[in-house]
Amino acid sequence: MIFYFTGTGNSLWVAKALSEAFGEPLISIADELRKEEKDLAYPVHPDERILFVYPVHSWGPAIPVTRFISRLTLGGYAGQPVYSVSTCGDECGYTDRLIGKALGKRTISLTAAYSVIMPNNYILLPGFNVDSKEVEERKLQDAPARVAGIIEAIREHRQDALYQTGSMPGLKSYWIYPLFAHLAIGSNSFRVTDACISCGLCERICPTGTISMREGKPVWSNTCVQCVACIHRCPVRAIEYGKGTLVKGRYHHPEIK
Repeated sequence: MIFYFTGTGNSLWVAKALSEAFGEPLISIADELRKEEKDLAYPVHPDERILFVYPVHSWGPAIPVTRFISRLTLGGYAGQPVYSVSTCGDECGYTDRLIGKALGKRTISLTAAYSVIMPNNYILLPGFNVDSKEVEERKLQDAPARVAGIIEAIREHRQDALYQTGSMPGLKSYWIYPLFAHLAIGSNSFRVTDACISCGLCERICPTGTISMREGKPVWSNTCVQCVACIHRCPVRAIEYGKGTLVKGRYHHPEIK
């Protein structure tokens, strides 16, 4: 089975490719987290693979992924292979170690970790923006080969060099990521402009149920995980984050509708 979390579609695109290759069903982490059960239990067959596909947020796993794992129970788990496939704009830091630690707390062992470089989408803080169109197109062109390499490595039980750690991973994953998780998650400066057409798309695609429509306009609660789905998917660019995103680009995966 393939558990996935996605904001702008990069991870969903990867998850779909892996699902097609391995014949494993897709399970949305966002949908599962809405369930009231304390433990989220899933039966595992003896010959089954378990994959987690998700974006890297500030050099660590997207917060909903670790929240999901903290409630995860795999019935019949007896050491079946478990893989992490993360999508990142450039590098992942020690996201693999963090996801492995989270799984370990549920007595689940991570077999191998891989990463796929995809177009950047984090635009909420100064110094961060989407890629140029040239870089975006190059990353999208390179991604299928990378995913094919991961598929081959999983089938042949190899890790290879298919994980992008990057520079200063300890600083980024053990210092910056915890600050991001503590300070950025749950608080936000999203706002809607007069360009809003009240289509409600942002409410429908928000994976955490943070957005609700009031008098035809979106309102954000304090459950935001900064997946940036709303700001990038707005069809009329009516969503901004403070004033910092006014001159920044927008992106979502072109094949995910």
